[in-house]
Amino acid sequence: MLSMAMRLKSGIWVAAYVRRCYVEGAYAAVVRRGAEEAGAVFIIINRLDGTGTLYGPAPQAVFDEAQPTDRIFTIVLGRQGPVPLADIQARLQRETGFDPDIWIVESEDKAGRHFLDNVVA
Repeated sequence: MLSMAMRLKSGIWVAAYVRRCYVEGAYAAVVRRGAEEAGAVFIIINRLDGTGTLYGPAPQAVFDEAQPTDRIFTIVLGRQGPVPLADIQARLQRETGFDPDIWIVESEDKAGRHFLDNVVA
């Protein structure tokens, strides 16, 4: 018997993430709605000082075969520290040109907390 694990729909995952941010005391909003079923999700952590960090889907190579349904993120911009929000917006414009189905969520947190459970370097 073949078992097929299904990943949580992007729309449901995003709604849960926004709720988690609120529970943790941070404001969060959906900036761009993507494909409800399987759109890639990008998270902007706005540090409220003109800088932030951008998280996006991790490369397929880092996925755990034991947990194939988990969403895993990596830092797309800001690995060495926060970057100007204008740089993040420019990168996301390129991403939407490449894939119009992406989701963009922005969370505001001065400390830079991301509230993501699975982040790889």
